Amino acid sequence: MSRWKAAAIHLSISATIGVIVGALLFGVWYPPPYFHAAGADELVLLLVGVDLTLGPLLTLVVFKSGKRGLKFDLAVIGIAQTAALVYGLSVVLVSRPVFLVGVLDRFVLVAANEISDDDLAQGSKPEFRSRSWTGPRLVAAELPTDDKERSELAFSALAGRDAQNLPKYYRDYSEAGKALLAKAKPLDVLRKKRPGDVAELDAWLAGAGRNADSVVWLPVVARKSDLVMLMDAQTAAPLKALPINPW
Repeated sequence: MSRWKAAAIHLSISATIGVIVGALLFGVWYPPPYFHAAGADELVLLLVGVDLTLGPLLTLVVFKSGKRGLKFDLAVIGIAQTAALVYGLSVVLVSRPVFLVGVLDRFVLVAANEISDDDLAQGSKPEFRSRSWTGPRLVAAELPTDDKERSELAFSALAGRDAQNLPKYYRDYSEAGKALLAKAKPLDVLRKKRPGDVAELDAWLAGAGRNADSVVWLPVVARKSDLVMLMDAQTAAPLKALPINPW
């Protein structure tokens, strides 16, 4: 077997693994439209790039049919490639979105590594005490009414642990989400703010069979880029997150 054929076989195996990983990322861990917003595209380019180039290139360099120690060389390459893939996946997994939290006047996309285990254990319900593996769970955060607790939360927020990072404040969105309507804005505000995105907004309205008066919106704050969440103007149910800058 020539080195080119060996490298091609290695590349096809790496590509298959890359497709499987990509399917998990796009379809399960970072479902649309949160893939880019959560910064997963850069992670995937790095992960797949290493997976597709490291192993096949090294195989091309070291492979020589009948070479003494070839099996050892290929084993080392396989181990190095697997280690790089495992490390890359670990980075991707700890950054995956696990909660979409409606709080005050926005939604916040919260990643797995933005909630500590101790805070997670204090979740107000069992489903709030685990990190999702199938995309972000929709919840609402209800702020405390006690003055002392509100003060403690304010100081905690300065350290990066705000209400969206504390599952003890989570509530079912169906129960607490309607409070967001008080801060939601009509679509006319978005049209004036982002005239370049009006076509995309109108296309969604037409496809969903919605009129503009039945829909309001709030920002979605994410790690890399923010979105616009369209909501039912009566029930506050999230309808669609669009890749439009809300600011």
